[in-house]
Amino acid sequence: MKSISPETSNSQESSNDLLEPLYHGAQNHCFGCGQANPVGLKLEFSKSPQGAVVSHATVSDNYEGPPGYLHGGIIAALLDEAMSKANRAQGVTAMTRQMQVEYLRPVPSNSPIRIEGKVTRSEGRKHWTEACIQNAEGIVLAHATGLFIAIRV
Repeated sequence: MKSISPETSNSQESSNDLLEPLYHGAQNHCFGCGQANPVGLKLEFSKSPQGAVVSHATVSDNYEGPPGYLHGGIIAALLDEAMSKANRAQGVTAMTRQMQVEYLRPVPSNSPIRIEGKVTRSEGRKHWTEACIQNAEGIVLAHATGLFIAIRV
């Protein structure tokens, strides 16, 4: 996978057949991915052959800020979820220590988006990640970097 940067857009996967579903496990109430959360986003992620995680989603207008566009906090939650799932795809359960979000363009509600995350570096319990949200044309709308700390289970 190319580096996710706010200046360029990643090319879309040429085929969704290359994506392997990422199963979270038991039902949970996670706001981002929990299928048991009635008000959650219910995001489903897949793992690409390059190790990134990808979710194709359409987020309803229930999560708007300005009319027609997602609330900034929801955008941050989408990016945080992608970075968290990138850790999970590598067998690491980690929590966000810090995160920086760049809001590049408005993210429309009720429109298809692609959310992608990857781990860029790991050192002990520390895992550095990045994520982006793209529109259907592959234009990067938001970008984030984060530091996650693996929890002891």
